[in-house]
Amino acid sequence: MLTAFARAFKTPDLRKKLLFTLGIIVIYRVGTHIPIPGVDYGNVQTCIDNANANQGIFGLVNMFSGGALLQITVFALGIMPYITASIILQLLTVVIPRLEALKKEGQSGTAKITQYTRYLTVALAVLQGTGLVATARTGALFQGCPVATQIVPDRSVFVTITMVITMTAGTAFVMWLGELITDRGIGNGMSILMFISIAATFPSALWAIKQQGSLAGGWIEFGVVIAVGLFMVGLVVFVEQAQRRIPVQYAKRMIGRRSYGGTSTYIPLKVNQAGIIPVIFASSLLYIPALIAQFSGGTSGWKTWIEKNLADPGATPHIILYFFLIIFFAFFYVAISFNPEEVADNMKKYGGFIPGIRAGRPTAEYLGYVLNRITWPGSLYLGLIALVPTVALAGFGANQNFPFGGTSILIIVGVGLETVKQIESQLQQRNYEGFLR
Repeated sequence: MLTAFARAFKTPDLRKKLLFTLGIIVIYRVGTHIPIPGVDYGNVQTCIDNANANQGIFGLVNMFSGGALLQITVFALGIMPYITASIILQLLTVVIPRLEALKKEGQSGTAKITQYTRYLTVALAVLQGTGLVATARTGALFQGCPVATQIVPDRSVFVTITMVITMTAGTAFVMWLGELITDRGIGNGMSILMFISIAATFPSALWAIKQQGSLAGGWIEFGVVIAVGLFMVGLVVFVEQAQRRIPVQYAKRMIGRRSYGGTSTYIPLKVNQAGIIPVIFASSLLYIPALIAQFSGGTSGWKTWIEKNLADPGATPHIILYFFLIIFFAFFYVAISFNPEEVADNMKKYGGFIPGIRAGRPTAEYLGYVLNRITWPGSLYLGLIALVPTVALAGFGANQNFPFGGTSILIIVGVGLETVKQIESQLQQRNYEGFLR
């Protein structure tokens, strides 16, 4: 990986792309520290310094925003509205025939879906910004902080609208920065910004582990967590690279005097075909009852049960439900993202077949059978990786938002691997071995 980056900086056009990407990252990180109008920044810092400030149900969103959510800055919402909008549009593509038709139109249809995603992102940013302002005004954003209700001193309608507009504009600006990286930089812009947001929380979280430790001034706990993190990175890299290759043979066809086909290739089916989406779905779904309980008044029995069993990441019902939700969403997302019938029809259309399997419906059934078989270990792997911080690192003060946790480590490793692959592919285009080799 380091060799690829070193070679990229020696290539003039790749160096420009890397420097442009780094410049966008600097702008993004500066925006995560600019507070929005109407917020008492001193009271915010007082609540953040509270020991329980980062343990709320907003921890996952705060991680995706690089710590900007709890500081209520211009980029407080980060790229979460865009991620949510993209997931919603991807799910609606299976349900709405119009979106499915646009997806099949190629570049023009993809551009139209991207435009719909932008509109939905702005709408979700307005909705989430309003919810964040309302949460900050009631003091629910920082439970247990004595000055939590004084974060927004002026509660007039004008100030509230100004705060919502500012955060919405910040989300639109972040979306534009991500598209700039995609067009003129290296890698997928939104993925790069997500990578930076999560990586920005590493130093503070690791130092908190060291401060909470008791062995040798916390350095032993710090070293153990680093070792476990490196082991998890290696495991994730190993599984993310694993794939089942289905051989495909294309029959030779004679059109005029030219011969077409007669080649062999394969269909790569990854073990983790669903990626990080099941973990995000399961986390979001588990936050809904906790959020409802947090905003409801009184001390009813159902509220107490939710706070004890679902809102607490270390509770046994939370762990079991989280694990099974990840497995369910892994199969669900694979089912809507990979269509064996469509793949089989395309193979049959171009004269392709799997050796030993008849073209058409038997090919679709075989692909579905293989996909279900490899989705089981992939879903179990996602569930185990997501539960490592809760089960194995609880003694070191870790929680579900620990940097080496499932969501963060999967995103960081996935984005890192894809970015390095893009750099290496562009380097190979400029590597000339000579005419005699």
